[in-house]
Amino acid sequence: MNKKIIKTVSLLTLIFLIFSCGQEKSKSINHINWELARGYYLENIALSISYLDSLKATDIGNKKSKFYFKQARIAFKKAEPYASNLNPEVGHRVNGPALPVYKEDNGKILAPVGFQKIEESVFEKNTTKERLNQEIHITKGLLIVLKKGIEKRALNPQRFFISTHQQLMRVVSLAMAGFDTPISQLSIKETAISLASLQYVYSATISNLILKKNSKLNNEFNTNIDKAIKYIHNNPNFIDFDRFTFIRDYLNPITRNWVDIRKTSDIWTPTERYPFNFDAPTFFEDNTFNTKYFVHNNDRNPTKDQIALGKKLFFDKNISKNGTMACATCHNPEKAYTDGFALGQDNTGNRMQRNTPTLLNSIFQKSYFWDGRAETIIGQIGLVFTNKKEFNSDVHRFSNAILKDSTYTKLFKQAYGKIPRQNKEVIRALASYVATLNGFNSKFDRNIRDEERTFTNQEKRGFNIFMGKGLCATCHFLPLTNGTVPPFFTETEKEVIGVPETAENKKLDNDLGFYWKFNEALHKGMFKTPTIRNIALTAPYMHNGIYKSLEQVVEFYNKGGGAALSFNLPHQTLPFSNLNLSENEQKAIIAFMETLTDNKLRLTYTN
Repeated sequence: MNKKIIKTVSLLTLIFLIFSCGQEKSKSINHINWELARGYYLENIALSISYLDSLKATDIGNKKSKFYFKQARIAFKKAEPYASNLNPEVGHRVNGPALPVYKEDNGKILAPVGFQKIEESVFEKNTTKERLNQEIHITKGLLIVLKKGIEKRALNPQRFFISTHQQLMRVVSLAMAGFDTPISQLSIKETAISLASLQYVYSATISNLILKKNSKLNNEFNTNIDKAIKYIHNNPNFIDFDRFTFIRDYLNPITRNWVDIRKTSDIWTPTERYPFNFDAPTFFEDNTFNTKYFVHNNDRNPTKDQIALGKKLFFDKNISKNGTMACATCHNPEKAYTDGFALGQDNTGNRMQRNTPTLLNSIFQKSYFWDGRAETIIGQIGLVFTNKKEFNSDVHRFSNAILKDSTYTKLFKQAYGKIPRQNKEVIRALASYVATLNGFNSKFDRNIRDEERTFTNQEKRGFNIFMGKGLCATCHFLPLTNGTVPPFFTETEKEVIGVPETAENKKLDNDLGFYWKFNEALHKGMFKTPTIRNIALTAPYMHNGIYKSLEQVVEFYNKGGGAALSFNLPHQTLPFSNLNLSENEQKAIIAFMETLTDNKLRLTYTN
C-alpha cells in the first residue's frame, strides 16, 4: 500500500479514536444527574432558613430553642459544601467565629453574626430576645444570599469536586477542632452529617459511573464512610473523642478513596489555581498544598536556576548596604531558620522590636511579619531591603557589590537572562528559594499517614487535647498549624491574646501590633498566628520572645491569656477564659508539639 495512503489512514484512525473518547467522556458527563445533587443543597439551605424562623419565634429559655438551632446547623452543614464554594465570604460569615469584623473599605465594624454568635446566645443565654432576633435576622439574610447562589449556578464536575475537597478539609481542620461549635461542641456529631451528605451526593451523581468503571472502589468508598459514621456514633463525646485514630484509620481512607474516585471518573482535570494538590491522597502529605497558589502570579513557575540563585543570595551579606547582614543572619538554617534570640538583631548588632519567626513553611500564609504589614513573600523581602535597621538598601538600584563574586554573572544570566539594574530579580530569586523551605515529614505526619506506628500514648493524647479540650487548633489550624484559614486559605488570622511584657506576667506588652494599619482599637495588641510546626526548634516564643520554654507558653494559654492576668483587653480573641488543663494534660500537648519537627528539613539544614 502507498505510504502516503497509510499515513492518511493512520491519521484518520487517530482522529476517530480521539473523537470517540471525547464522545464517551461527554456521554458519561451527560448521564450524571447534577440537578438532583443541587436540589439536595437547595432543599437544605431552605430548611436551615426555616429552622431559624422557628428559633426566632421561640423564647430563649425554651428548650426548643436549642433543638431549632441544632436542626438549622444540621441543614446548613448539608448545604455548606456547595453554598460556601459559590460564595466563600458569605459562607464564612455564616459559619465563622463570633467576633466583630472590621471592613477595610469603609472602616465600619460589623457586629458578630452567624451560627457561632447565635450559639452563644442560645446556649449561654447572655443576651436579650431582641438581640438574638437581630442575629437571626442577619444570619437568615446571609443564608438567603447563599440560597440564591445555588439557584443561579448549576452544579458541574469542577464545582462538585472542588466543593467536596473543601468540605473534607473542613472536617479535618475545623470540625475535629470544634471550631464550628465551640460552646455546644456539636462538631464531632456534625462530621457524621457531612460524611453522610457526601455519600448521598455521590450516590445521586457519579456513583453509577464509578460502579461501572471500578466496582471495588465504589464499594470500598461506601464501606469506609459507613465505618467512619459508625465510629462517631459509638464515640460521640467531644472531649473524649479519639481524633488521632479517627483521622488515621477512618478519614484518611475516605480521602484516599475520593482522589481515586475523581481520577477514575475522568470528568474533571484539576488545575493549580487552588491551594490544594487534588492528587494528594491525604491532607498530611509532603505535596498536599500547592505552593504556586500562595505566591505572586509572576513567580509561580521558578526555574531551578532561579531557586539556586536565591539560595546563594540568601547567605550573601553583600545584599545589605554595609555588607554585614544576609538573610541567614536572622534566619539561620542551623536554628530552624530563626536566630535563637528573644528579639532579632539589626545591622549594628542591637536588638530589634520583635522575635524572628521561622521561614519553614512560611510560604503558606497570606500575611507576613508579626503585624501583617506585608501580604506576600515578595513584599516581605522588599521591606527588609528598605528597612534602615536591616539591609538599608534600595529596591530599585542593584548593588554591584554582589558581583564581587564573579559566579553571580553566570547565575543571573542563567536565571533571568541578564545582570539586573534593580534588586527586583534579587528579591524574586530569594522568594523562590524561601518558597522551597517546606516540609510535612515529621513524626506526626508519618504516623497520621500510617506509614509508621511510633506515636506514644502521651503524644497521641496530646494531639487529641490539642485538637479538642485545649482548643489550640481553633487558631493553629491543622494541618499547617498556622492561622491561614481553611478551606479557602485566602486569609491568615491575627489574634489578640494579651502577651505580657516579660515572663513574670505582670504587665501587658506595649507593642500594638496590627494597630498600625487602621488605628482601630479592635486591633490593639493583635498579631499574626504563626505555625507551630518545628516549634521545638524555634524558642524563644511569642512576638517579643519572652517565653523560653513550651511549658511557659502552654501555661499562659491554660490560664486564659492576658485577660486572665488582669490586663485590660476588651477585644481579646481567645475562645476561652481558661482551659483547666491538668499538669499531665499540658505535658501531653508539649509532647505532641515536639513531634512536629520535620526530620527531612532538619537533616537538610544540619548537614
